[in-house]
Amino acid sequence: MSTKTITTTPFSDQKPGTSGLRKSVTVFQKPHYLENFVQSIFDSLEGVQGKTLVLGGDGRFFNRQAIQVILKMAAANGIGRILVGKGGIMSTPAASAIIRQYKAFGGIVLSASHNPGGPDGDFGIKYNITNGGPAPEKITDAIFAKSKVIDSYKIFETADINLDKLSIARIGEMAVEVIDPVEPYARLMESLFDFASIRKLLQSDFRICIDSMHAVTGTYAKDIFEKSLGAPAGTVQNGIPLEDFGGGHPDPNLVYAHDLVEVLFGDNAPDFGAASDGDGDRNMILGNHFFVTPSDSLAVLTANATLVPGYKDGLSGVARSMPTSEAVDRVAKKLGIDCYETPTGWKFFGNLLDADRATLCGEESFGTGSNHVREKDGLWAVLFWLNILAVTGKSVEEIVKDHWKIYGRNFYSRHDYEAVASEPAMELMDRLRSMTVELPGKQFGNYTVDYADDFSYTDPVDGSVSKKQGIRIGFTDGSRIVFRLSGTGTKGATLRVYIESYEPDASKHDVETQVGLKPLIDLAEEIALIRQFTQREEPTVIT
Repeated sequence: MSTKTITTTPFSDQKPGTSGLRKSVTVFQKPHYLENFVQSIFDSLEGVQGKTLVLGGDGRFFNRQAIQVILKMAAANGIGRILVGKGGIMSTPAASAIIRQYKAFGGIVLSASHNPGGPDGDFGIKYNITNGGPAPEKITDAIFAKSKVIDSYKIFETADINLDKLSIARIGEMAVEVIDPVEPYARLMESLFDFASIRKLLQSDFRICIDSMHAVTGTYAKDIFEKSLGAPAGTVQNGIPLEDFGGGHPDPNLVYAHDLVEVLFGDNAPDFGAASDGDGDRNMILGNHFFVTPSDSLAVLTANATLVPGYKDGLSGVARSMPTSEAVDRVAKKLGIDCYETPTGWKFFGNLLDADRATLCGEESFGTGSNHVREKDGLWAVLFWLNILAVTGKSVEEIVKDHWKIYGRNFYSRHDYEAVASEPAMELMDRLRSMTVELPGKQFGNYTVDYADDFSYTDPVDGSVSKKQGIRIGFTDGSRIVFRLSGTGTKGATLRVYIESYEPDASKHDVETQVGLKPLIDLAEEIALIRQFTQREEPTVIT
């Protein structure tokens, strides 16, 4: 066994963001591609020699092969110890929890989140720092700079590590500990939630269905819900992680989580349902014939937080991404706590959580979390809901509608136009950006524009500024339309259009969401000319 230096040439063609580097599997399989990026990570981390790193992924195709490469490169680069999940499995929130619990230097997470998997699917890799959160731009910029000039990488020549057995092995001077990826995370969940009350609920006639979409949370959900909390066997469906996610798209929304939707909106539906995404950091909450929007979910959790042991003393504040509905703002105002509006991207919550300015945070893209880790956390949100249900004795629908009676309802929807041509999508955004000066005061039917801007954020903790975060058009009645281009895909661009309307009158809360938002949906088309620029007659996904 020995360390070998391999000559290479740079060919990184994408700057890693908070979601890391995402490309198709075939790109990552190119000679030296993965190795170049991993070496760029190690070259960018000051003081990492001799330290502990955490390693794992969502189990998608190429996960195991990538882990073996990373282990050998870590040993060659002087890393002291690697904690790797058994089978190469580790959800993104669990990785964050393990980094924090073990006080590791950082971690490498292998995932392309909710993107499809398999040989023709996507793969991703990102670095998380000591607080358990995604690397800030200072580090991702350094990694990108290294990747553009790299001329060699170091790797240890040795046999592969057995990832399927809890063990301690060595590669040269580096220890490799294959650990249980579930136990540390499950222990953290039990410290936050009233497992006794949830267990009592699940052992009554209250029925639940958890859909892991053949992704990483299957391992966690079976252990927590069926073993620890006593839910019947079979409660977790699609619970075996598969390299191609069973041919599905592991994105927990009404379109892609159709198996769960059919159960919760079918005959003899259970009382509660939830789905998670590829790497376990997103969630979708359903009641019996009832869908909870992610924005409403964040607001409900905030309003009921003191019912849960981990948050019984109240919240220091809350935070939401800019496109997320303003429902949680109304709760924060009533509670007398701060509510922060940040750009999309979990890293923007990290500073607020670290500074204890926020306790709960969430995004409209089915992501919710708290200060227990520094990533969004799907199963945490599910347990939070079950804890509230256990304490109140109410149904999901009753909890949400009671919430609307107090705070009013924010009708809200997101329309995604996926894999559209990048150039015209950027032209659409540039056109809207140029219109922000002339739109205020302009009237469109019953709507008068109050403000229009390209959202900019100044971090209240470190003073950093993030510009061009999405076009906001606000109207005098409190309605909003937001336009953003998403960077989470690997093919073309995804145009996201967010539509929001506030209704304080409880007698109008039962209107179907798309019906209630129809005038604003038509107005979004009128202003942005979406069909013309995307060449699409309708969105790919509506949530």
